[in-house]
Amino acid sequence: MTDIFQEVSEDMRREKAQKLWAKYGNYVLGAALAVVIGVSGYVAYQHYLKQQAEATGARFQEAISLAQSGKTKEAAAALGALMKDGSAGYQTLARFRLAAETANDKVEDGIKAYEALAADSSLGPVLQSLAKVRGGYLMVDTASYADLAGKIEPLTAAGEPWRHSAREVLGLAAWKAKDLANASKWYQAVITDKDVPPALRQRAELMLQLIASDQPAKA
Repeated sequence: MTDIFQEVSEDMRREKAQKLWAKYGNYVLGAALAVVIGVSGYVAYQHYLKQQAEATGARFQEAISLAQSGKTKEAAAALGALMKDGSAGYQTLARFRLAAETANDKVEDGIKAYEALAADSSLGPVLQSLAKVRGGYLMVDTASYADLAGKIEPLTAAGEPWRHSAREVLGLAAWKAKDLANASKWYQAVITDKDVPPALRQRAELMLQLIASDQPAKA
């Protein structure tokens, strides 16, 4: 008797399942197909992005090669094209590289290019600060120490990502202005920072030796 009831129960479950499938089966298949299509589309899109990034990277390297070969106009044109239609990361790289190439041709125009980058909030504070520092290096020969300090000194604080270079800019500007006290202060700040890159530490140590030799002899 138990077997009969079990068999009837199984038949009822089977019939119920068939009815549910008849009613909702197309929806289940549709959802499964949508998942497959979605995954395939995502994979295809990621592949497309990778190809685009590789192609843009090759174009950027070609522009760098042109610049290194002295073909400045061709390099500038290639970088300008990347700024228009390259992938987002390479557009930013192209803008910074074009600013550097512009400075090689005319310092004043290079300074303006870096100022434009520094004012572009879409880049974010880290890259804006980098643009300020790069522009600061170009301004050392023409701007006063006070003007440079007003622009660069906020970037010298502990924890700032470009503090080492910012301190070097101000140290160099002070030395050129024969402000040996400030020059020594900034180069000391460079060498006492445990995270300073070795090459920059060596330059700072050399500058401190030059500053010491410029100090008037004590009676």
